[in-house]
Parts: sequence; C-alpha cells; structure tokens
Amino acid sequence: MQYGSALRTAVHEPGTTPLIGIYDMYSASIAAQHFNGFFVSGFGFAASYYGLPDIGFIAWPDMVGFVERLRLAFPSHHMLVDIDDGYVDPEVACHVVQRLERIGASGVILEDQKRPRRCGHADGKQVLPLEEYLGKLDLVLSSRENLVVVARTDATDEQDILRRAAALAETDADVVLVDGVRSVDWIKRIRKVIGDKPLLFNQIGGGKSPRLSLSQLSDLEVDVAIYSTPCLFAAHTAIDSALAELKTADGLLPDPQATPVIGVRGSTELLERNISRHHVGRQAVPVG
Repeated sequence: MQYGSALRTAVHEPGTTPLIGIYDMYSASIAAQHFNGFFVSGFGFAASYYGLPDIGFIAWPDMVGFVERLRLAFPSHHMLVDIDDGYVDPEVACHVVQRLERIGASGVILEDQKRPRRCGHADGKQVLPLEEYLGKLDLVLSSRENLVVVARTDATDEQDILRRAAALAETDADVVLVDGVRSVDWIKRIRKVIGDKPLLFNQIGGGKSPRLSLSQLSDLEVDVAIYSTPCLFAAHTAIDSALAELKTADGLLPDPQATPVIGVRGSTELLERNISRHHVGRQAVPVG
C-alpha cells in the first residue's frame, strides 16, 4: 500500500484532516475506534517510553520500533511520525526516513530546532540557520520515495516566522507547519505567505496555540490538524482519579455492575481487534 499517497490525498481533500496523537499501543487501539489517522507524537513517546520530557531524549531505533508495531496492528491508518530534528545529523535523518517508509509510515515531520531542543509549545526554543535546515530538508526529500514530508519551523521572532514559512513553502515538502502559533491572525498571516502549500496546525492541551474546532480550522484553510496529547493527558487524569478512588476505598475495586468501567472482557475485546484486522476476509478500517 502507498501510505504516503493515501495521506497526501487526504491532505488535499476539502476540510481539515485530523491526526490524533497516540503514545503507546493501547492508546492507539482506543483512538483507532474514533479516527483513521494517527500522529506519532514525540511528546507522548518520550513520556510513555522513557518517562522523560520532550527535550531530545528519543533514540531513533526506539521510534522506528514503535512505528513498526503500530503498522502491524493498524494496517490501514494514516501515520504521521514526529522525528524531531532528524536526530541531529542529516545522514541519520535520511536513514530514519528510509526505514520509516519501508515499515509503512505515511509521513514525517522534520523541525528546524537546534539542540538542546524543546517541545514546540515551550519557551527557550532555538532554531538552526535557515540555510542549514534547508540543506537537511533537501537531503530528506531526496531520500524519500512516496513519504509525506512536513517541514516545520519553531521560529519565534515574528519576521523570522514569515521568512522561514515562505522559504519552506518553496521547497518540495508536502506540508508546512509553524509550531506554537499564538493566534488566529497569525494562522491567516502564515496562510498568506505560503500560498497554496498545504498548512498543518498543531493543537496541544495547555499549549500556546488557540483552541479551534475542525470547522474553524477549515474556514482558515488549514489542511491538517495534529492533536499531540489528547490520549496522554486523558490517561493522566483518569489514572490519577482511579488510583485516588482505589486508595479511598481501601483497595476495593469499583463494582462493574454499578459503575461503567472497563474490565478484562472489554479490554481483551479491544486488543483482539488488532489481530482481526489481519484476518483473511476481514475489512480493515479504510484510510481517507
């Protein structure tokens, strides 16, 4: 299957294509019931796999292994992968992109941050000189076959944001992302400078960008929306609440007859779908 082509087609369809940030196989299993596209979030993966913040701890073999497991369980979902700065070195970035494409990733996001890197909605970000980033991006673009490539800038200076967005739009990247956009007005300004190039908007709970619906984003001519952390933050809240209740109840589990909670049966049924998608004669969830 041409996963890059499928995502590229979705990006160019009317409206805003949502990609839901997942952080492990279980969160992906739940998200797959509601949406047909994943964002493999660096924030979520750093939190779940290492228990560390999203400041550059991810090792590329770990991310590649995670994406391979995802693709085996979800053979038809869009899968856009956060590869941060390409793991510093341009040749490493190319190698990772080729590995990801071969195991079925739909696309990647490559940012222009320099180390030490930060979450895109955190303070203290620094960016590479534009020409250095464009050189890395050009190598990545030449190494992919069908993969969607999102060119991302983390610039914070207003003039630099527009300068870099315009420059990224002139490349062969499929989509442009300016991370940490602070207002609707700035979305409009970026949309104007990138012309017809598809635009991606990153929404993260408690982040710097405004909360906007898919309808609002569509009206703003945003082509793709990634939701970086809804699963991770919902799990944090739910787990904390469940364990606090368990402590208050002296270790007595909730009564499944009285409270609508997931038990062993519901969890097993969810996970069995990750097997059944591969059964002959069964229909996988379609992309698009």
